Amino acid sequence: MFEIPEEHRMLQDLVAKFIDRDVIPLEKNVLAREMSGQKSSLTAEEEQKLLAICKELGLWGLDVPEEYGGANLPYAALAGVYEEQGRTCVPFTFPPDSPNLHMLIAAANDSQKKQYLEPYARGEAQSAIAISEPGAGGDPAGMTTRAVKDGSDWVINGRKIWVSRVPEADFVIVMARTGEGKRADGVTAFIVERGTKGFIIEREIPMLGGQRTYELVFDDCRIPASQLLGVEGKGYAPMQLRLTVRRLQMGAWCIGMSRRALDMMVDHTKQRVTFGQRLADRQAIQWWIADAATKIHACRLMVYDAATKADAGKDVRMEASMVKLFATEMATEVVDHAMQAFGAMGVAKELPLQLMAQKVRTMRVYEGPSEVHRMAIARRIIGK
Repeated sequence: MFEIPEEHRMLQDLVAKFIDRDVIPLEKNVLAREMSGQKSSLTAEEEQKLLAICKELGLWGLDVPEEYGGANLPYAALAGVYEEQGRTCVPFTFPPDSPNLHMLIAAANDSQKKQYLEPYARGEAQSAIAISEPGAGGDPAGMTTRAVKDGSDWVINGRKIWVSRVPEADFVIVMARTGEGKRADGVTAFIVERGTKGFIIEREIPMLGGQRTYELVFDDCRIPASQLLGVEGKGYAPMQLRLTVRRLQMGAWCIGMSRRALDMMVDHTKQRVTFGQRLADRQAIQWWIADAATKIHACRLMVYDAATKADAGKDVRMEASMVKLFATEMATEVVDHAMQAFGAMGVAKELPLQLMAQKVRTMRVYEGPSEVHRMAIARRIIGK
């Protein structure tokens, strides 16, 4: 019988209380900013207050290795943490952001660990990663940004797009082609610090839900050879590790989002009466509720299965693809049904449902679109 360990359950309960008491009350501020066309983000003051509470509660560096001052929690414990985070439309994650952390752990040398990983693990530095290009989104084999060795330096030329968190990032992990041809194994990772000559933030791109991404240009961007991350021509594997971490995280976020939408739908339909009958007594609504609860349960089992396998050191790329695909499409359906049950109020900017709907719509695209994951899953199964 599958059972979550007691210490993991206690951690999830702690995070749930933090989300309910300290984060959800900030939703009205975030919604107001999104309503007025601003970023759906926290102010520096709001974020610093939350970070201080996190430090006080010990919610810091949860998956950071102990040698860097973290708790080194397994994926199976973090799944519950991310699920609770998903219940709110407030964009806040416990520092540091996990995917780039795991890529740095896997690929950084001793000097890079001291210069970049350690401050990042302590929450004193922020990072971004630049993978997609205007002509190569879900297909890294189409990447054209190139890095060329010039003496003791590397010179990067190219363009990246849909990069998140750029203005706040102290450094960006840039994926560039160093080998010939268009194979994924010719891709190399580099660390480019903010302010490096030739590293240009070309434009800010407003996205759904008040989110922002950025287009970057690298114009003869010269960096020392010491900024190469990992092994030349072998940057794809640690990048895939980072993507796997994010996909499991997204699965848990979608569970939390769907739980919140389901709770709101149940509360509303028990109170709302139309044509002399509660909405909760109508079969259409009951089926939405039953389907949502069933799919949330199935998705949670998928996430914990993948997390447990990852903790055991197994290759979970296919499971991570399945989780990302199923979770985002499930949350899309559950949130949409909740909005429909609320009627006009469901599509009003005042409720978090509309922001969640926009957020999950973007989630079906980033970290690999649903169609690419279906293709990858099918290829692995056929290949067997």
